[in-house]
Amino acid sequence: MNRSAPLREGFTTGSAATAAAVAALRHLLCGEQPGSVRVPPPPRAERQTPLCVPVASCASGPAADVRALAARCSAVLSVAHACVIKDGGDDPDATHKAEIRATVALLAAPVPPPDALLLDAAPLPLYLVGGPGIGRVTLPGLPVPVGQPAVNPAPREQLCAAVRALLSSLPLPPRAAALLCVLSVPEGRAIAAHTFNPRLGIVDGISILGTQGTVRPFSHAAWQASIAQGIAVAEATACPGLGMSTGRRSEKLLMAHYPDWPACSFVQVADFAAFSLEQAGRSSLPLLVWGCFFGKAVKLAQGHASTHAKDAALDMERLAALCAAQGVTGADALTSCVTAAHALELLLAAGPAGLRAVAAVAREAARTASRFAGRPVRVHIFADDGSELASA
Repeated sequence: MNRSAPLREGFTTGSAATAAAVAALRHLLCGEQPGSVRVPPPPRAERQTPLCVPVASCASGPAADVRALAARCSAVLSVAHACVIKDGGDDPDATHKAEIRATVALLAAPVPPPDALLLDAAPLPLYLVGGPGIGRVTLPGLPVPVGQPAVNPAPREQLCAAVRALLSSLPLPPRAAALLCVLSVPEGRAIAAHTFNPRLGIVDGISILGTQGTVRPFSHAAWQASIAQGIAVAEATACPGLGMSTGRRSEKLLMAHYPDWPACSFVQVADFAAFSLEQAGRSSLPLLVWGCFFGKAVKLAQGHASTHAKDAALDMERLAALCAAQGVTGADALTSCVTAAHALELLLAAGPAGLRAVAAVAREAARTASRFAGRPVRVHIFADDGSELASA
């Protein structure tokens, strides 16, 4: 990648689904097979510039993966489908290059399948069905009620706005009484295994997301939203506590310390220390714990709001002073360490005084975490071999 070139924006699964529905509807009403369509961003997006989204395919009839579902519909006048390939730009995620499909059907009577949701009433009733590969919500705490397809509110509004605008500009068949939109993602179940959906109680597929319509490269907004949702689910399901960790390995070790806690009690928060702890502190969850390795613990102990390398440099002189106060002989040698791993190696070789120093780091980290959260937080520091070095 040319790092001097501007990073390329992509578009959300919500924009992909909306574009597929618009392309299918244009084929249905006008016989077009557009190579791209322009769709509005969600109504409350910061930027209200229409998005130009490429369309991979467009044809009459239902998409192959929803034919059985389409056959359940009565009084169908005409059906078409379209496919959009999700593009994450220079910030690809698990859904990058996924096929997002929409099948639209004009109905002669407003009698959709029993599981259809009414999204809009004018100029035609618009119904939504989550087809194969679209997740279904099974736990409270998310912006979508339990039992409904995991299509978030902003993409629903985006879809409604796009369909409403198109219907108002084109003549409708005289018998048209309702419009049904079925979203599907052929590889949705497999893709979802690489997301946080199973932890959030979203089963059988991916979520259709996106509050802004576009994906801004290396934006932290999506991760922070995932953290907030994870905390909300833990709170809504009355979990006994919240276990925050900076990654997969530390999460597994933290889970081993709290084996009676359900999986939704644990949230991977990456480097968003202050954000995550503030969110957790405002929740009603009775116990907050934080699990990490030594390097992240030192950064938290030194008061950093983010523990990412670009945001938080290790202050080795400060670490050396803390260790000297715990009686570590030759603590000044720590100032020449380039990494936390090297510093920890020296401390573990220093015997009991070194372990006291690690415990002091845990106490300082717990103080910082508690300050961010506004209430007590327990911190666990793990070693690379999986053992616990200290907790406070």
